[in-house]
Amino acid sequence: QVQLVESGGGLVQAGGSLRLSCAASGRTFSSYAMAWFRQAPGKEREFVAAISGGGRSTYYSDSVKGRFTLSRDNAKNTVFLQMNSLKPEDTAVYYCAADLYYKLWLRVPNYWGQGTQVTVSS
Repeated sequence: QVQLVESGGGLVQAGGSLRLSCAASGRTFSSYAMAWFRQAPGKEREFVAAISGGGRSTYYSDSVKGRFTLSRDNAKNTVFLQMNSLKPEDTAVYYCAADLYYKLWLRVPNYWGQGTQVTVSS
């Protein structure tokens, strides 16, 4: 069982930056691939980025590639999503997720956080 707690959301102007964090419980954190998803009002939840358990591999959606960077610190059981050049269309609730399977853009993860709101004003 993995418990995930997100933090770092907030209100930012377009062009600004935010860094989201996701702290995970458990002693086998490095075994889990981690990912971020987001859901905007009236839209379906969409994949944002994923990182492998060891942190060597990352994968991004086209909508955030080049602007967002996903990293992890396995010693601290934490993943970080650095979001730069934010746009109003990035406004959404951002969810951290974990799974033993890395390709989380292809399947629904088993474990989810409660979400954190990101609002980008124009």
